[in-house]
Amino acid sequence: MTTPLLALERVAFVLPDGRPLFTDLDVQLDQRRTGLVGRNGVGKSVLARIVAGDLAPTGGQCLRAGSVHYLPQQIVPAQGASVASVAGVRPVLDALARIENGSVDVADFDLVVDRWDMRERFQAGLIECGLGQLRAHWPAATLSGGELTRVALLGAWLGQADYLVLDEPSNHLDRDQRSALLDQLRRWQRGLLVVSHDRELLESMERIVELTPGGAHDYAGGYSFYAQARARHQAQAERDLARVKLERRRGEAEMREQRERQQRRQSRDARQARDANQAKILLGNLKQWSQASAGKLQHRHADLAAKREEDVREASQRVESEPAVALFAPLPPAAAQRRAVRLEQLLLPFGTAAAHPLDLDIGGCQRIGLVGANGSGKSTLLKVLAGSLAPAGGRCEVNVPAAYLGQQLETLAAQASPLQSLADANPTATQAELRTRLALLGLPGEAALMPNDHLSGGQRLKAALACAVYRVQPAELLLLDEPTNHLDLASVEALEAMLLRYPGAMVVVSHDEAFLQRLALDARLDAGAQGWRLTLM
Repeated sequence: MTTPLLALERVAFVLPDGRPLFTDLDVQLDQRRTGLVGRNGVGKSVLARIVAGDLAPTGGQCLRAGSVHYLPQQIVPAQGASVASVAGVRPVLDALARIENGSVDVADFDLVVDRWDMRERFQAGLIECGLGQLRAHWPAATLSGGELTRVALLGAWLGQADYLVLDEPSNHLDRDQRSALLDQLRRWQRGLLVVSHDRELLESMERIVELTPGGAHDYAGGYSFYAQARARHQAQAERDLARVKLERRRGEAEMREQRERQQRRQSRDARQARDANQAKILLGNLKQWSQASAGKLQHRHADLAAKREEDVREASQRVESEPAVALFAPLPPAAAQRRAVRLEQLLLPFGTAAAHPLDLDIGGCQRIGLVGANGSGKSTLLKVLAGSLAPAGGRCEVNVPAAYLGQQLETLAAQASPLQSLADANPTATQAELRTRLALLGLPGEAALMPNDHLSGGQRLKAALACAVYRVQPAELLLLDEPTNHLDLASVEALEAMLLRYPGAMVVVSHDEAFLQRLALDARLDAGAQGWRLTLM
């Protein structure tokens, strides 16, 4: 058995509003590469911060045997921070500079220890991760989200902590950068905990810990093993629930039969007593005995019913209810035969692919995955197709109604609800119709009335998708820019199910290879410095 490097003992965390996020968590983390998964809002990032020592639990304790390096999900540089600050190496570089200028301060030597080559190692690391143009002293405010992530990851590798805690490290990384991250994680020989919904990354893990409202569940193996084991557990939980419900129905029928037998017996005894002309006192005693017997039976039945209800409630809690999503896109019959898009010698205004003309036809039900490195022009092409950005040259002809769903879902008004947003998109529909459509997409009841900025990422995406396909002129072309960013695994799977039911044309930008593979793409369009490459599937 491997030696634990970190141990959570009866750890609990209570939110500021008094709601418990989790209680009595007991988890041991060792040198195995471990993925932490769970629904959005269940507390994965909070738990990661507790493991790293960045946040104190409200109950229990976290024991650590060694140093821990924590990389948060959002890298937000402090005011005036440099590239070296983001990587966490600035104190060492500053100490080296002071020593080189004649400092004999013991504190400077304590900072450097044996890292006399940190300047060279840091610059070499920048080159290796494709950021050789950066310099340690440059301001971090000039870096993109992907560059900030890569610099912070480089700092994690250089820090050589005993344990790494990484929260969604593949967000903002393109395909090549994700591949490089996977290689680095496989080479890492120390402890590792990764919070992620990236199925390819999770497949490389040696262990999966799933955080649920009911606690933490441990699975030895990568994502495929976890998914299969979880499916088996869910199937067993559903069988258990069906069994206890059947026992409840049988128990109710049996109790009903017992009551009916007792009532028949009481009626028979009372009739026989009257016919036998027994004394009133004997008839009274018989009535009291009958009532006492009925009372005991009633109490016994109430106890049994309560026990069976508790069994059903406990079995129900072990079954995760994932209502199936339904998307009915009311497209005209001729939509499939139309040419949705024609691009002739199109030149983009931005991106590394901008210098190369693009010729492309997209059919009325064709699905295209748009891939390429960050900065190549993928999002720019979507905006040109959406009409929100003018091309630098060439011809862009979009012949069908299109809907653009950007990474930030800018089309959704923050304070409006999904119901109000959909009503604005389709004012001719009744409230009942709108509510039904939202409910079928997984936004029932109160969720349809909440402000959009209070919804989870998956719920906001469903609301935006509803506004696109159920508006007065339904979108026959969906333009999706990294739709899986910040979604949990269940929400990604729900999105896949919705998009598979969409009958129109689709252009999807994504670095999530598993997601693209599940969309039944007709082609992939690769954007790069050498131009455009279309590959039919």
